[in-house]
Amino acid sequence: MTVTVTGRPAGPVRAAIEVLGRDENGLVTTARAHIAATEPVFAGHYPHFAIFPGVCVLDCVHRAATEGEGAPAPADLAAVASARFSGAVLPGDTLDITLRWRRTEHGLRCDATTATRRGKSATVRLNYRIPGGTS
Repeated sequence: MTVTVTGRPAGPVRAAIEVLGRDENGLVTTARAHIAATEPVFAGHYPHFAIFPGVCVLDCVHRAATEGEGAPAPADLAAVASARFSGAVLPGDTLDITLRWRRTEHGLRCDATTATRRGKSATVRLNYRIPGGTS
């Protein structure tokens, strides 16, 4: 299964998110985003050495989780529990995204990693509420 989510996203990143698939249990999702050198966020962040901002990596992870059947159930972001950025994402990179889901008493937890061809770029933990749930 490959689902490409297109259109102008509401967040800071214009890249399309491609949800590549989920495992048979629906608890591991893989996705990717091609980070074009023309992304508006590169303008001025940092002159002569553009780096994709960490908040934009978070945006890509969240979009992979909520668009194109990335989550095992419809979910709304409740919290960014943690984020650790360990490598730069540069213009022209492909950002590979892996989401690992588990149910909690309050909804869903997503443990995500992102990587480029140079290696891991971030580790993120997001908490989601299931609409209509009790949390």
